[in-house]
Amino acid sequence: MSKKFIYKYLSEEDLKSISVKISEIEKTTSGELVITIKEKRGWFEKTKSVRTLAEKEFVDAKIGKTKGSTGILIFMLFNAKEFCILADKKINELVEQSVWDEISNIMSLDFKQENFCKGILNAVEQAGKILSTHFPIQPGDVNELSNEVIIK
Repeated sequence: MSKKFIYKYLSEEDLKSISVKISEIEKTTSGELVITIKEKRGWFEKTKSVRTLAEKEFVDAKIGKTKGSTGILIFMLFNAKEFCILADKKINELVEQSVWDEISNIMSLDFKQENFCKGILNAVEQAGKILSTHFPIQPGDVNELSNEVIIK
């Protein structure tokens, strides 16, 4: 599947600003943030929920393998305008799913107004605040996962 679809929604500058925002946030937390954008469901994914697809991506991107179990995935299925935010087990012990659902709902409103970059940046900021509050940066912290937006 071609990754060129993304340029209908986000420019190179938008993608860069999202990666920079992730880098800035990760300087304040021991957690990891990953953004994955997929255009649409694949042929064998037609009946799968956005959550099921996000769970697969969570594993594929190795988010569950972070040192402190403090990774967050923001997964977007662009054509369907569906979102799922998954947090690792240490985060889920402290943060209710309703918090992630609310962030997804706000992102959805931005997307409906075609404010794609704004919606993603807002979600990243909200997730970052949660991470820095509960999992502040630790001495010797290492960036375990790429801050680049994953486009599938």
